[in-house]
Amino acid sequence: MARVGSIGSMATKSVLLKSGQRMPLLGLGTWQVRHEEIEQAVDAALEAGYRHIDTAFNYNNEEAIGRALRRWIDGGRCGREDLFITTKLPHVGNRASDVEKYLKKSLSRLRLDYVDLYLIHMPFGFVPDSSGENPAKHDDGSYVLDDTDHVAVWKEMEKQVDEGLTRNIGVSNYNIEQLERTVANARILPATNQVELHAYLQQTKLRASCAKLGIPITAYSPLGSPGARIHFEQKYNYQYPDNTAPDLLQHPLVKDIANAHQKTTAQVLLKHLIQQGIIVIPKSTNPKRIKENAEIFDFQLTPDQMMQLSGLDLGEEGRIINFRFWKGVEKHPEYPFTIQKSA
Repeated sequence: MARVGSIGSMATKSVLLKSGQRMPLLGLGTWQVRHEEIEQAVDAALEAGYRHIDTAFNYNNEEAIGRALRRWIDGGRCGREDLFITTKLPHVGNRASDVEKYLKKSLSRLRLDYVDLYLIHMPFGFVPDSSGENPAKHDDGSYVLDDTDHVAVWKEMEKQVDEGLTRNIGVSNYNIEQLERTVANARILPATNQVELHAYLQQTKLRASCAKLGIPITAYSPLGSPGARIHFEQKYNYQYPDNTAPDLLQHPLVKDIANAHQKTTAQVLLKHLIQQGIIVIPKSTNPKRIKENAEIFDFQLTPDQMMQLSGLDLGEEGRIINFRFWKGVEKHPEYPFTIQKSA
């Protein structure tokens, strides 16, 4: 299991990676954050003590994040070595020949010489359009699928560590088989597997496999991503099934536990994961909530409360982000999830 730091401020609560670097257990997620909002969010997070910022090429906000980071570094408010910055190889660059190109694009946008963690964002790839920024589409609106060679891509990821462009490399949204295949052919083991993980989708089998391999888990959407459904419906015209689980933040059990500790429901959901050594990257643009999300290291959930929260697991039925808003993605041979009949 990942080793958790326990000294000093919130920023030092961390997982020790195989590289010897520490990855803070709490980071700021930036998916769905508009360009005009992200600088304020990063400022608020850094003010609150965060030092871990998670972004991606696909989020289209690296430039704004870079401006905020540069203000803090150049202004002497923090050193580059105090920060842990993650970004990701896009789905349109998921081939060996493009790994370095897209990493250098991200570094330029972030105004950094290196990132602390570079992830393969998806285990599947799309052919890019002429801009190189977005996936190409067929006439029916489905995405043009690209071959994806996990081993070849991983070898190029390892080269980026050798060249000093990233300190650590990892994967995201990989299933057990994909992760084991990568590890079997790796010189540098993945630093983490970043996956959707919250009380409704607790990924117990995947977590057990990662633990055996010594790979920490990073949970995205740790609060159940209440805005995701509206985002996908508006952006992709993707309709979720009617049996979608209710908002975790309003769940009666979560509310009861929050009241018992005089904490918010978000704090309880984050604590449930962090108390198990899982890294979390909740997204928020609200400075008050960003600060509240950091105030999770001053209380402990009881064993009974942990068990009750673990009992909310719905398995695959709890998955929110299945990527099927990208039309035709489930036909890719590396699509990582079980197809649910209700989806």
